[in-house]
Amino acid sequence: MQQYQRDFIQLALEHDVLCFGDFTLKSGRQSPYFFNAGRFHSGAALAALGNAYAEAIIASGVEFDVIFGPAYKGIPLGAVTAVALAQKGVDKPFCYNRKEAKDHGEGGTLVGAPLKGKVLIIDDVITAGTAVREVMQIIQAQGAEPAGVVIGLNRQEKANDDTDLSAIQLVEQEYSIPVIGIVELDDIISYLKSEAASDALLQQIIDYRQRYGVSG
Repeated sequence: MQQYQRDFIQLALEHDVLCFGDFTLKSGRQSPYFFNAGRFHSGAALAALGNAYAEAIIASGVEFDVIFGPAYKGIPLGAVTAVALAQKGVDKPFCYNRKEAKDHGEGGTLVGAPLKGKVLIIDDVITAGTAVREVMQIIQAQGAEPAGVVIGLNRQEKANDDTDLSAIQLVEQEYSIPVIGIVELDDIISYLKSEAASDALLQQIIDYRQRYGVSG
């Protein structure tokens, strides 16, 4: 695990973004952990978050022309990532969308830089892949192409009971692009082991991974 990944997990724990307990997910599954990026809501936390996204992007080696932050959570995530990348010498244009078209001023649903060339999508998680598919339609409508998706956490679990693939793996297959996670569930498990977390908590997460998890 790289230092930026350990820093990201520590940041998520400090701000209760990564919580442990008994959570009911949209899928109906009972999860022993939950990840809510909306709790990164201070200036310092957002600065550190942007740095983690930037480090993951640089480490991946993905090539792109513009950063796109889909409404709503992707907008601040894309913005802080663009700032952090610029501070590391990678200055890229940034674009985001509105949910509803504006009928005055500049109009339309896209704000910021033109959406063209290879587009790197910034978001928090991919649960079912529905939001990503909506973004793909926006990108294709502008004549651009997706370069990849960057998310905070890869849960490494099956999209549903009818497949052995995760929503992330399905997106990668469908669009032939990489989905880059700052961390994945295996990283969280490794971190908890290194920090001597309770055996009961570790076993709950490992059991969940074995029941719903995917390889890779």
